[in-house]
Amino acid sequence: MRERVLITGASGFAGFHIIEEALHNNLEVYAAVRKSSKTDHLKHLDIKFVNLNYRDLNALKQQLIDIEPDYIIHAAGVTAAKSQAAYNYINATHTFNLASMAVQAGISLKKFVLIGSLAALGPLKTLVGTISENTKPKPVTAYGRSKLLAEEQLKTVKGLSYTILRPTAIYGPRDTGIFLFFKQLTRGLEPYLGRVEQKLTFIYVKDVAKAAIKSLYDGNNAVYNLSDGNFYNRYELANLAKEALSLKTLKFHLPVIFVKIIATVSEKVSSLSNKAAIVNREKLHELMAVNWSVDIEKAKSELGFYPAYNLKTGLIETLKWYRANDWL
Repeated sequence: MRERVLITGASGFAGFHIIEEALHNNLEVYAAVRKSSKTDHLKHLDIKFVNLNYRDLNALKQQLIDIEPDYIIHAAGVTAAKSQAAYNYINATHTFNLASMAVQAGISLKKFVLIGSLAALGPLKTLVGTISENTKPKPVTAYGRSKLLAEEQLKTVKGLSYTILRPTAIYGPRDTGIFLFFKQLTRGLEPYLGRVEQKLTFIYVKDVAKAAIKSLYDGNNAVYNLSDGNFYNRYELANLAKEALSLKTLKFHLPVIFVKIIATVSEKVSSLSNKAAIVNREKLHELMAVNWSVDIEKAKSELGFYPAYNLKTGLIETLKWYRANDWL
């Protein structure tokens, strides 16, 4: 009999790849999606769909009793919200509700894996040093603070065996975030924010998925930072993408004050439409951060996590997918 895993955020970018890796490892998959989620890209997969009720704890507990998962991988969350409270409710409270109800349901859950974010720690202010699991958390965005709160609340759930993964910037097929930068490159534009020297880190989504499945069996009650094990200067992402796509671009640096004005206007417009601003002043703290270099030795030694992709090999695969699927 196959072991069963409940994967939340299943229709999302990372969720899709985690599902594929779970199926590859012969796990029975229950995919938690919202009623409004687009799931056409999941229809060909051998999975069962469920819509979890995070707000009604009794209903959520009953759903978990009915599903009876051996494992839960919680990849659901929001990266854009209108307030700190909104971030906290979805990213932290939903996490706590799911974990605590899994314990109360008495389903003999073997592991709860939280897909967190390196944003929970925040960047270093100088080019010297690397971010480790022992680095004091100093998140610079509301999103990062909500992901840190999720970790803190998860650790309070008694009787729960958990693993927390903190991937750095994730890219790969189906990503819509870093994809916007690639879209600009195909238009011949290569914009940068200011001229500060940076150490940036990335991780290919398939490596995140592999780490998630490895975490089901190792790393009890532990936290792991994830990247591809390298750091890159601010121009390498574009340089590798241009090489793969045979592009020539106009490279230019936008003044920070100018971008802050655009972000302010974006926030005002979004507030009128009752939507969260994708570009906001706070997000600039992450984009302008000096050092996101990550130490992944703990994940290597305890999880056996060895990334299969560096930025070049991951980008080649990613960009081929974008072109094959008419995204670029």
